Amino acid sequence: MKTVTIFGSSLPSEETEVYQQARRLGRLLAEAGLAVCNGGYGGLMEASAQGAQEARGHTVGVTCKIWPASANRWISEEIRTSSFMERLMTLIDRGDAYIVLPGGTGTLVELALVWEMMNKSALSKSIGGPRPLLVMVPYWQPVIGCLEQESRIASGSKKTRPPAMHLVTMIHSVDEAVARLAGEL
Repeated sequence: MKTVTIFGSSLPSEETEVYQQARRLGRLLAEAGLAVCNGGYGGLMEASAQGAQEARGHTVGVTCKIWPASANRWISEEIRTSSFMERLMTLIDRGDAYIVLPGGTGTLVELALVWEMMNKSALSKSIGGPRPLLVMVPYWQPVIGCLEQESRIASGSKKTRPPAMHLVTMIHSVDEAVARLAGEL
């Protein structure tokens, strides 16, 4: 079964719109026959797992021993890692595709790491090459826009390479994310 790793904030509660959208995302992915993998804790991780479980999908939560909390109740398979870096690598290794929802510094690290691994072809060695990387806008648009400047500041330099922007697909809704993945996975 193909797996989609979802990155997102641990803060939103069930009353928020972003939580409900993550829950819908989990449901739509499960209905499409895809497993959901995430960090296993609260907020958008819980929401996406809840949606997937409600649609009788499989959920994987990658938790870490450095935090005392265990996986949320919607996780059907918990993978407990020893370190933060092991957790990040497990989340990346488990994904056949990635969806980046709104989040904070932890989500930013996840986005940056998977993106850089694909940019430097590191994923080729660990999991077989680039994978779909879908990023929610307008939330992450300022980050992506900032990084688009690299090719402009390197203009005229002898050290040039194609920008990594082609590795990121900007999405505006969870429905768009699932529709894109349905054609790629």
